[in-house]
Amino acid sequence: MDDSDEALMARVARGDQAAFRELSRRHVPAMLALARRILGNAADAEDVAQEAMLRVWTNAPRWRPLASVRTWLTRVAVNLCLDRKRRASWVRLEAAGDIADPAPRAEQVIDSRERARQVAAAIAKLPARQRAAIALTYDKGMSNAQVAEVLETSVSAVETLLVRARQSLRRALGHLMSGDER
Repeated sequence: MDDSDEALMARVARGDQAAFRELSRRHVPAMLALARRILGNAADAEDVAQEAMLRVWTNAPRWRPLASVRTWLTRVAVNLCLDRKRRASWVRLEAAGDIADPAPRAEQVIDSRERARQVAAAIAKLPARQRAAIALTYDKGMSNAQVAEVLETSVSAVETLLVRARQSLRRALGHLMSGDER
C-alpha cells in the first residue's frame, strides 16, 4: 500500500476518513506553525488550519497532482492567512505581553522576551506578502523556488520580497544590533 501524500489524497477523494486523518496528522502541525507566524495569533492559526483541512476534504475529488500535496496545502494556508490579514484590523488582548518572571535571572528573560517582541512586532508591520515570504523562508526552511510556488509568483519576485523585508527589519531593529535599546 502506497502511503505517499498523493496516494492519501486519492483515497481522500474517495471519502476515506483514515487517509484524511493521516494527511491531517502529517500536515496540520506545520500549517499551524506557519499560520501562527503569519497571523501572530494561535486562535486564528487554528481556524486557518481547520479551514485548510476542510478544503482538502471538499476539494480532494478535484485535486490534480500539479504540485506536491505539501506545496498545495501550504499555498492554501498562506492564502487563507493573507485573506484573514486583509480582514482583521484589531489586536487581541494577548498582545499586551507577559508578566515578568520573578525567578533569578528574570532580567535576562525579560530582555530576551522584549527583543523577541520587538522582532515579532517589526515582522508584523511588514506587508503581508513580505511576511509570508519571511515565514516560509526562515520558519519553514523553504527554498526561494518553493516559496515562489506557494505564493504563485516568480523566484525573482520572492527574492525582491525578501530583500525589502530584510531592509525594513534592519531599519526597524537596527538598535538591537548596535546594543542601544530604545
